[in-house]
Amino acid sequence: MSVRRRKKRDKEKAPPPVSAAGLMTFFDEDIGGIKIKPEIVLLSTLLLTMAVILAHLGFFSI
Repeated sequence: MSVRRRKKRDKEKAPPPVSAAGLMTFFDEDIGGIKIKPEIVLLSTLLLTMAVILAHLGFFSI
């Protein structure tokens, strides 16, 4: 195999450089599923955490 062929084939196997354009196309793709705002996720997490802490302290005991 000649050196010239090997270099060309190595270039073809090399991954493309990482760029911001590649990342933007990933996030621009719209896939199905549930869409929830980040604020709602944070608020529900905080509320659940508070409920668990209050339950641990005995505020919900019957």
